[in-house]
Amino acid sequence: MTHRPVIKNPSDLLRKKSEVISKEELASEEIQTLIDDLLDSMRLENGIGIAAPQIGAHKRIIIVDDGKGPAAYVNPEIIARSIRKGHFIEEGCLSVPGIWGYVTRHKAVKIRALTREGERVTLKVKDLTSVIFQHEIDHLDGILFIDKADTYTRHPGM
Repeated sequence: MTHRPVIKNPSDLLRKKSEVISKEELASEEIQTLIDDLLDSMRLENGIGIAAPQIGAHKRIIIVDDGKGPAAYVNPEIIARSIRKGHFIEEGCLSVPGIWGYVTRHKAVKIRALTREGERVTLKVKDLTSVIFQHEIDHLDGILFIDKADTYTRHPGM
């Protein structure tokens, strides 16, 4: 595994849409190494989530640590959302250091993705884990939490 530095905002690399990964590509050494590098980078940065664009790879891969340990999700998509929305947790981002705030998010979401082994999974997540998935999937579409923040709680300009 290799620690790849996390790209910091502002950077055009964080604004680029990521590419879907085929099952064949998922099995490649290149993609498996990328997943290992994401895990390593997230651990070293003390994160609870990271997306491939944050280390310069525009592939649809995220890592989410739901408190039971980090797991990779490939081509994740939100297939259902709770009606209830709100500010459930103060958000920060490894790519936007020093800035924290609240984003209106769905309390619960249903996710469909592939595991790193290529197994299709469907997950129902809520609360913090729901926020992490929504935040990381946004990265895959070139969206940062600061684009959606309703209120900043900490900001260098405050």
